[in-house]
Amino acid sequence: MSISEVKEMMQEDLKQVTDLKLLNDLRVKYLGKKGLITELNSEIKNVPNEEKRSFGQQVNEVRTLFQTTYDEIKNHLEEEELNQKLASEAIDISLPSTKVNIGAPNILEKLIEEVEEVCMSMGYDVVDGPEVEEDKYNFEMLNIPKGHPARDAQDTFYIEGEEILLRSQTSPVQVRTMLKGKGEVPIRVICPGKTYRRDDDDATHSHQFMQIEGLLVDKDISLSDLKGTIDVIVKKLFGDDVETRFRPSYYQFTEPSVEVDISCFNCKGKGCNICKNTGWITIAGAGVVHPNVLRMSGYDPEVWSGFAFGFGAERMAMLKYDINDLRVFYNTDLREVKNFDRGEIENND
Repeated sequence: MSISEVKEMMQEDLKQVTDLKLLNDLRVKYLGKKGLITELNSEIKNVPNEEKRSFGQQVNEVRTLFQTTYDEIKNHLEEEELNQKLASEAIDISLPSTKVNIGAPNILEKLIEEVEEVCMSMGYDVVDGPEVEEDKYNFEMLNIPKGHPARDAQDTFYIEGEEILLRSQTSPVQVRTMLKGKGEVPIRVICPGKTYRRDDDDATHSHQFMQIEGLLVDKDISLSDLKGTIDVIVKKLFGDDVETRFRPSYYQFTEPSVEVDISCFNCKGKGCNICKNTGWITIAGAGVVHPNVLRMSGYDPEVWSGFAFGFGAERMAMLKYDINDLRVFYNTDLREVKNFDRGEIENND
């Protein structure tokens, strides 16, 4: 078939195109492996040398004409198809929308961020450490030697003999930080994170819980510095009119040790179900760092002193947001968390 015949047939075929499938069939018919234009191109070897150049140019012109016409028709058909689809799928914006349930911010994470923010404003660093810990950091260097009854009270998860465990407190992070200080530099850190103890999960207990511990080591630190720090944190979380008080207690890693109470933010000290009619709520344990803990971490207790404190994040959040079941914090049921969306939490602050 001659070039002119192929050109004439091609133009006639393209005029008959009504859909993309037919257009694609024509592309195969003319430009495919055995297409008519492809076959013309292969005939160039049989053309006399003096006519090869002219023959090749004519074939290229036909190829270019097909490709240009093909692209124009294709664009036109695709645009038509899109317009038809848009017309058939038109959205009636007057119809009521489908309500999409969304999650809520993690309450514990929000509370921890609030504590981090106020502590950082006082010059504290936020540090972290391993949750799978060594016994010496979790107990021994905190003045709790092997065989001490306090080990039994914590119901620890041991995972490799008696040397490797899931940390039962975030205090090991404080020990590691002091060791890095090598007894030479002041320390001011808070250590929020997950801790683990063997317990039955119910409304007020969990085998996994979040602690927020703080440590300050410097020179001439006293119990009054601790109370001032606790005051600042508590007022940030519960309001400027909340007061704090210390009661004597006992911990192996602090001496003296105290329980931290706050005046009931709900009844203002008059007595209610939250404070069990006492007017006060216990929120933390704290104290002056024990000389043995300082000494084992490289700090001379004759030169350095410090204080430490620890909050339970779940307890603080339950008090602040009037939650009576801590399992809400880990529940993925949106019906449970719908009352704690960002707006309501921020309004409660």
